[in-house]
Amino acid sequence: MIYHISKDNYEREVLNSSLPVVLDFYADWCGPCKAEGKILEKLDPEFDGKIKICKSNVDENPDFAEMFGIQTIPTLIFYKDGKKLGQYSGVLDKEGIKRMLEI
Repeated sequence: MIYHISKDNYEREVLNSSLPVVLDFYADWCGPCKAEGKILEKLDPEFDGKIKICKSNVDENPDFAEMFGIQTIPTLIFYKDGKKLGQYSGVLDKEGIKRMLEI
């Protein structure tokens, strides 16, 4: 399951998650974002119960993206135990995502 994140559910779904989280900032018109989205969609069933995949559309949630200083999309932010592990701008493959989450 892929979760859609905004200011309203960020704390509950990301910071309070018992699973490591990938938070993808994207836009529907962005070609590289679509490529990253397909990678995340393929990972979702494989990592079910191991990681939580979250997405936030920067056009629908501009204030939320601004909170993180998002200037390039796609941007992935990685969390574990409510703490930010790292951030990556651009398309990251499956192995890169696994490395960032240390799984």
